[in-house]
Amino acid sequence: MAKIEIFDPAMCCATGVCGPSVDPELTRVASAIFSLQQKGIEITRFNLGSEPEPFVTNQKVNELLMENGPECLPVTLVDGEVAKVADYPTNVEFAEWTGVKVEELVHERPKKKLNITLNSIN
Repeated sequence: MAKIEIFDPAMCCATGVCGPSVDPELTRVASAIFSLQQKGIEITRFNLGSEPEPFVTNQKVNELLMENGPECLPVTLVDGEVAKVADYPTNVEFAEWTGVKVEELVHERPKKKLNITLNSIN
């Protein structure tokens, strides 16, 4: 079974839901990773901003950073080999690397709308 490591650029969170706007690409990646982890696939993410040590200790990632700077991030390693640079894996790539069907990585949006009423406390 493939071991996947993703070396993210410095960011506040890996889900893409923080900040002034939601990044749908980060949300897709986080969702796919969650689905794969639920199936027992080993996937680890490292954030340059909060976990710099793996970027230094992993020789392949460190060399990419020294040669190209942080623009090369994200970097994805599959079984210790560089599989993708400067972009996140697609769901098709995740499926190819892990043997999981692409359909299992896509989550449908809820069909029911949620109505929330906020009452002010005076």
